[in-house]
Amino acid sequence: MNSTIATGARFPSADEPVALGVVFGRFMLPAMSEYPCQVSELTVDGARFAARTVPDRDTQIVAYIDEVGRVEGLSGEPVQGGFRVVFSHTGQRKDRFASRLAGRTGKNTTAGTDLRRHARYAPNNNQSHISLPDGRVYPCEIIDISLSGAAVKVDVMPSLGTYVMLGKMRGRIVRYVESGIAIEFLRPLNTSQLSSQIR
Repeated sequence: MNSTIATGARFPSADEPVALGVVFGRFMLPAMSEYPCQVSELTVDGARFAARTVPDRDTQIVAYIDEVGRVEGLSGEPVQGGFRVVFSHTGQRKDRFASRLAGRTGKNTTAGTDLRRHARYAPNNNQSHISLPDGRVYPCEIIDISLSGAAVKVDVMPSLGTYVMLGKMRGRIVRYVESGIAIEFLRPLNTSQLSSQIR
């Protein structure tokens, strides 16, 4: 008997959507092209992806889902505004994925909900840039900023967990937001630092 199942933990069933609402993510196609998406109806065996780019049916996909992580699968039938994905994990990988889903059930991760611990403010100057570990630099627009992080509108979608510099502030990408990314600062700002950034 699988030791994970033997503990008595309840995992979501294959056809039971977990209570994550809509979460952000991105998916990669075989040509290594990446696209942002919104993920809903998430189960152990699949999900619905809302995206502007809809791949051909049975295309291999690698997806990174906010709050859940990496998953592989095949594109399924097109639906309004996107397509369905059938996950290909089996055995222990499937058990681990189910465990991650179960761990996230009940946490509020719906789109548009502020997951940061502090109040958000509009910056005085919303034009900035992000620097990636490989030296690439991209212009960006700061949507809002708080003591612990910032939401940034940018044309690139680095992997979750990537360390970046937002101007002179170092942080880590923790989730995707509409048209950009959310960055958690490695060292939270103090109130005097924040006051110079907001109007």
